[in-house]
Amino acid sequence: MPSDRVGGRGGQPSSLYVIAYDISDDKRRTRVHKLLKGFGTWTEYSLFECFLTKKEVLLLRARLDRHLDATQDRVRIYMLCETCVSKIETVGIPAPVEATHYVV
Repeated sequence: MPSDRVGGRGGQPSSLYVIAYDISDDKRRTRVHKLLKGFGTWTEYSLFECFLTKKEVLLLRARLDRHLDATQDRVRIYMLCETCVSKIETVGIPAPVEATHYVV
């Protein structure tokens, strides 16, 4: 069962989704990475964690379809139940951090 975490836009219940991608083309990979940053947290080099409502998942899938080449790219979306979320462990180095550039 999905998590009943309330926090999506409009106070709708959301669930944790783990989104992994394998995209060989640099331009498409960059576009997908930027898209996913708008939906969740970058936790590994090709992995995001996103708390999303059902509506947000549909929106994300529609936007992904615009950026992917179905013959070459792969995006996997895993929904985690509330019990699974409470058992997430991280071992090793910290999560990746994107460099922020400021233009003055």
